[in-house]
Amino acid sequence: MAGLYLHIPFCKQACYYCDFHFSTNTGQKQETIKAIAKELQLQKPYLKGESLQSIYFGGGTPSLLSAEELNLLLDTIYKYFSVDTSVEITLEANPDDLSPSNLKVFKSCGVNRLSIGIQSFNNYNLKFLNRAHSAEEALISVENARRAGFDNLNLDLIYAIPATGQTVWERDLETIQQLRPEHISSYCLTIENKTVFGNWLKKGKIQPIDEERAASDFELLIHHLKEDGYQQYEISNFCLPNKHSRHNSNYWKQEKYLGVGPSAHSFDGKNRQFNASNNVTYIKSLKQNKIPFELDILGPTERLNEYILTTLRTSWGCNLEKLKKDFQYDLLKDQKEYLNDLITGKMAFIDQENHLKLTDKGKLLADKITLDLFIS
Repeated sequence: MAGLYLHIPFCKQACYYCDFHFSTNTGQKQETIKAIAKELQLQKPYLKGESLQSIYFGGGTPSLLSAEELNLLLDTIYKYFSVDTSVEITLEANPDDLSPSNLKVFKSCGVNRLSIGIQSFNNYNLKFLNRAHSAEEALISVENARRAGFDNLNLDLIYAIPATGQTVWERDLETIQQLRPEHISSYCLTIENKTVFGNWLKKGKIQPIDEERAASDFELLIHHLKEDGYQQYEISNFCLPNKHSRHNSNYWKQEKYLGVGPSAHSFDGKNRQFNASNNVTYIKSLKQNKIPFELDILGPTERLNEYILTTLRTSWGCNLEKLKKDFQYDLLKDQKEYLNDLITGKMAFIDQENHLKLTDKGKLLADKITLDLFIS
């Protein structure tokens, strides 16, 4: 199930927690979009003719695209790639961009799924994160999207925000229950070095994230969404039945995907490549019909560790027979004592199909467990 990711590196303002590549200067937006269209043309052979099941506009803020820019990119995709008739076309959007007129444009261009960056329904939290929208705009954006005919919505939420207590998080979850989106992506607030929060942390203006609070918020998230019929198919991703994100699933299932645009990543099934995270460099290179990327050739050990990393976070788990067949590695034999400890401690279990899976308790320590299972 091949996928295509397009990175749109522009935002109205910088969220204090975000370390993705973006620019608040939109003066080069049209040139960048033309460069992405050129890269699409040059990257035609990358997926070797496999049909696209997913097209995902991420960023940045793709909802800043005009109808002309969005149509240029989609027309280019359909010209140079095989696109499945049931393709899922997702556009990341900020609530303040989802006016009825904009939604009509997105719908007419072929977008059939929206991923709305709500993050919180609390104004104090939104101000703390430096989001551009209000809590009221968040609610209105979902209402507008439904009225425009979008029946496949993802809502992004952040938990463990230190600006408010857990009561606010519980209210956010109650609001989600009322809105009932098809998909929810929820992440713990992290403080990255090259962000405003990272700078504040160094200066002592904020404290590190409270791990106990984060764990408690995560447990509440799982509890509330399970009660409402959501499936936790990946640690941070929840969906109603048959509403998995194809884009997200491609990554966790290690399917091929092509990433275009500044800073975009690609995976051909064996190796990865990374585009330059600089808009000027990117535009200049594409004008010369060159793609500015670095190739990361994965060795056997790296591929094995990556398989463990991606699958152990999912509901389908790590296939122990596949480890033997594809990587000649017997995890049960080489990590017998550690796996016994995990199972005894109710952190993990092995199902009838011989897949190693984490329990809800184990998901709280997923990163540590994965690292412990890595092969050096």
